[in-house]
Amino acid sequence: MFDEVAPRYDLTNSVLSLGQDRGWRRAVRDALRLQPGERVLDLAAGTGTSSVALARTGARVVGCDFSLGMLQVGARAGRQSGPDAVDLVAGDALRLPFADESFDAVTISFGLRNTADADRALRELLRVTRPGGRLVVCEFSHPTWAPFRTVYVEYLMRALPAVARRVSSDPAAYEYLAESIRAWPDQAGLAVVLQRAGWERVAWRDLTGGIVALHRATRPA
Repeated sequence: MFDEVAPRYDLTNSVLSLGQDRGWRRAVRDALRLQPGERVLDLAAGTGTSSVALARTGARVVGCDFSLGMLQVGARAGRQSGPDAVDLVAGDALRLPFADESFDAVTISFGLRNTADADRALRELLRVTRPGGRLVVCEFSHPTWAPFRTVYVEYLMRALPAVARRVSSDPAAYEYLAESIRAWPDQAGLAVVLQRAGWERVAWRDLTGGIVALHRATRPA
């Protein structure tokens, strides 16, 4: 499915989020508090757009994704060269192709929801993070104001698929997107999942009224 949507993935995301996706990427970058030379894993990196935003901090970024189609689009876009170059690696979130304690920080944006086993993916991220290293999860969540939540759910189930039919290379994929967002745990529920996977100092803040939540955590030292 992700191979099919790859050619117009970044454009579709920008349209469906009304341009909010750029701000969400900046929020992830700021929450990671990256220092030049640190090694960071951007899991579910897609075409590498999020990875490039992280590379601008001077960190050494590895973008990893399960979809070869996404990675090929990123490679054609030149994201493996230039001053903000990143390494693009094919890999399964449930069996990451990296050694233990390989990264100073790890992050996953809008991808944890799409793994077959979120608990296992979070344990894999824990494994490849050095002791004391940081995790940031950026994921769709539940708006906190009830009237706004009602409007948002209506958008997800009706407007989002309709817009996707005009701009996406695979509109049916965005029907799955809407359903998966609706079924995903709320902010407190995801915090419990993170703690269960072994992460500590779990906290979150809402973005765009809770449409998106940014969860931060640390690997025990």
